[in-house]
Amino acid sequence: MGSKRSEELYERAKQLLPGGVSSPVRAFQPYPRYIAKGKGSRLYDVDGNEYIDYCMAFGPLILGHAHPEVVKAVREQAENGTLYGAPIEAEVKFAETISRLYPSVEMMRFVSSGTEATMHGIRLARGYTGRKKIIKVEGAFHGAHDAVLVKAGSGATTHSAPNSLGIPEEVTHNTVLVPYNDPAAVEKAIRDNKGEIAAMILEPVIGNAGPILPREGYLQELREITRRNDVLLIFDEVITGFRLSIGGAQRYFKVVPDMTIMGKIAGGGLPIGIFGASKEMMSMISPVGKVYQAGTFSGNPLSLAAGQMTIKELERLGHEDLSRKGELMRAGLRQVFDDAKVPAQVQGLSSMFQVFLSDKPVLDYQGALQADGKKFMELFNSLLEQGVYLPPSQYETNFLSTAHTEKDVERTVDAFAQAVAEVFE
Repeated sequence: MGSKRSEELYERAKQLLPGGVSSPVRAFQPYPRYIAKGKGSRLYDVDGNEYIDYCMAFGPLILGHAHPEVVKAVREQAENGTLYGAPIEAEVKFAETISRLYPSVEMMRFVSSGTEATMHGIRLARGYTGRKKIIKVEGAFHGAHDAVLVKAGSGATTHSAPNSLGIPEEVTHNTVLVPYNDPAAVEKAIRDNKGEIAAMILEPVIGNAGPILPREGYLQELREITRRNDVLLIFDEVITGFRLSIGGAQRYFKVVPDMTIMGKIAGGGLPIGIFGASKEMMSMISPVGKVYQAGTFSGNPLSLAAGQMTIKELERLGHEDLSRKGELMRAGLRQVFDDAKVPAQVQGLSSMFQVFLSDKPVLDYQGALQADGKKFMELFNSLLEQGVYLPPSQYETNFLSTAHTEKDVERTVDAFAQAVAEVFE
């Protein structure tokens, strides 16, 4: 594939943007491909190359790129204005939709990103309980703010910077780390910090170092442990919300958290974050309570329009076909690596998948770190040249959309077979 135009743009970008990108997870060597447009399951770069896309903007585009009904909804809203700084009817309607699909979310606040939602959600948990400390799972990513940027997954792992400069030690002192899939470690953390833990926050399925799936009964055990010890349980469903089921991971696994964080799919491809909980807890948010939160772009009309239409389409289509294609992909990839006699773990569920180049199942962050990231990037580059676009990291999740077809899956499995032959010859 020719990529001269992308290379030229990258050289210009490096002079203006740190690393030439607006987010570190978009960077890869020798240079990223610059995208001109997306349609359905496809991306098209500035050099005219076409790719089957499994990054899907890191998860939000469950209906694919430029879904006609979503585009129509955004266009109609834009014609009536893009921002008002005042309440709108769409806020009420969308909140009613969210609360109907997520009964644990009796009230909510719309913000502009998942990072904002987790940041304000943790502030609310501390304000509600009067405690300072939180429990966080190693390798889980909850946005790039101080309290949770400790042993985070995704870009922090890929770029060898799991902790960031600029975070005061006294902030990380209040973040207690535990391994994933280890309920005994959670009990010990609560016991060692008796009366100090406000909440435990986790991705029910780790998406930013994975996907890494919960052991059977793990989430149920966490619910029992946190409830018994009067610790709030926060599900970060920025990735799993509307992805695993229309009611997210909490419906899929039948575990009800005290607080839910959402984003990505909820915005239909536009920026959004949501945090919600019981009416009692959310009534502590300003202007009715003393936990402050505000934002010029909170409840953005365009995001609400795109999110409402995306969920309407998802409810119409259901998740059955999407999950079926996910299983076809995982089964096909397992066969590729088995035939090549290359040790690999093909993990995922529903429409999420990833290949870990490891000889044993990846059950936690440490297991993910043992996978061969260097070989993975060789596979990534081979697939890119064959027109298959993955997130450029061993520590991310690949996503299918309703726009992907069985032929897309078959072509992708064939491309993996060729890439494996090239990399492991």
